[in-house]
Amino acid sequence: MGKNKKKRHVYPDVPEVLPYPVVDNHTHLPVRGDSFASEEAQLATAPDSADSERQEGKGLPLTMAGQLSRMEGAGVRRAITCGCEVPTLQPTIELAERFPDQLSAAIGIHPNDAPLHRGITEESPDGMTHGLDPWHREYSLEEAVALVGDLARSNLVVAIGETGLDYFRTADAGKAAQEESFRMHIELAKDLDLPMQIHDREAHEDCVRILQEMGAPERTVFHCFSGDRELAEICAEHSWYASFGGTMTYPANGDLRDAFQALPPELILAETDAPYLTPAPWRGHPNAPYAVAYTVRYQAELLGIGLEEWCRQIDANTREVYGV
Repeated sequence: MGKNKKKRHVYPDVPEVLPYPVVDNHTHLPVRGDSFASEEAQLATAPDSADSERQEGKGLPLTMAGQLSRMEGAGVRRAITCGCEVPTLQPTIELAERFPDQLSAAIGIHPNDAPLHRGITEESPDGMTHGLDPWHREYSLEEAVALVGDLARSNLVVAIGETGLDYFRTADAGKAAQEESFRMHIELAKDLDLPMQIHDREAHEDCVRILQEMGAPERTVFHCFSGDRELAEICAEHSWYASFGGTMTYPANGDLRDAFQALPPELILAETDAPYLTPAPWRGHPNAPYAVAYTVRYQAELLGIGLEEWCRQIDANTREVYGV
């Protein structure tokens, strides 16, 4: 195995436990039906006894027992795991049902999946080609979002999403479907009185426009915030939350740190968006919910406040948004 490939299979060290427990408010734990994490999904349901053989740099994913153990060791009391394709919706809820003391669920139809439910497969601006999976043919976009609404009535579901707009990975032909899906999710979140997690990639202006036209849910979160100070100020004006992941720790992302510092503390959340976007100094390694502790420490240092004080603030914000 080459050096870089090996690196991608070694998880970050478990950081020193936080002085006050926090929540990773957006992650993607592997579940049945996740075509991009089939091996991880198998290990997620493996017997706990198999865990010690797979955790420590063996080139295999963590089992669920390993994930939860590391969360506890890092001071991460809960993770909200997101299912955002039809096959992963019910399994994501079932995972939260297995571990209700440490996991909650968020469900929605991802913006990049929305055009596929309309049969739109044009190559995206980043050069990615798209094909239709069976569920894209089986469910219209309206039917897929309706399924989200039916399943979201579970008390383990604490948010709708991720939904929104992605102009990096969807061609112009798919933008209308993304907007339709976004609008349906906004209505759904308001009807169910649930917070909404927004995926916004190179689409800040249109995300804001649609939220203003529709009237945003009372608790609206820009997950994996990728905007600048201007978007941060708009969020502050409307009391929309901004959730920051490992990308804010990358040296080149000065604009992101500037946006973070422009927000009032009571509107900031922390996340991993695992298994990607691992915070420094572990960039390039697989991400996991326990690694949110690295980002929370970085946030406190950037603000120049005590770590326990910041953990308490983050936790209070999470409880205000999700009730967990």
